[in-house]
Amino acid sequence: MTGVLVINADLGPLHRVSLRHAIRMLWRQVAVVHEAEPEQRVGVYPMPRVVRLVSYVVTRWRHTKGPAWSRSGVLERDGRRCVYCGGVASTIDHILPRSRGGANTWLNTAAACYSCNQRKGDNTPAEAGMVLRFKPLAPSWASWGKR
Repeated sequence: MTGVLVINADLGPLHRVSLRHAIRMLWRQVAVVHEAEPEQRVGVYPMPRVVRLVSYVVTRWRHTKGPAWSRSGVLERDGRRCVYCGGVASTIDHILPRSRGGANTWLNTAAACYSCNQRKGDNTPAEAGMVLRFKPLAPSWASWGKR
């Protein structure tokens, strides 16, 4: 996982930002280093893994069930690993194909490598003789920042 995790003042995860953005937050004193890489520094600051906001930010959107579905979110949730072979994933596979009514949802999509996605085509995994290595789950806000 790349980037620096930003947590709210109450320690709830918010999102990830680039290292450059995190350093700007530290410089502007809107955040402090909560967890750092050992023995590494960026200028005067320890190399941050996690930064904590100094002031609490109200996030009404976090009271929803979880993050909205997105292609990049599916790849991130699955660690960019193919659900079929475990290789490096670069595409999204619809478990129930869209041509058969499958939707863009967390439970119906999984990261897949190009060759497995092409091999499966417009079939279900069972029809293609392919087995899911793990069951796709819908992430919650609590689990989203813990990667």
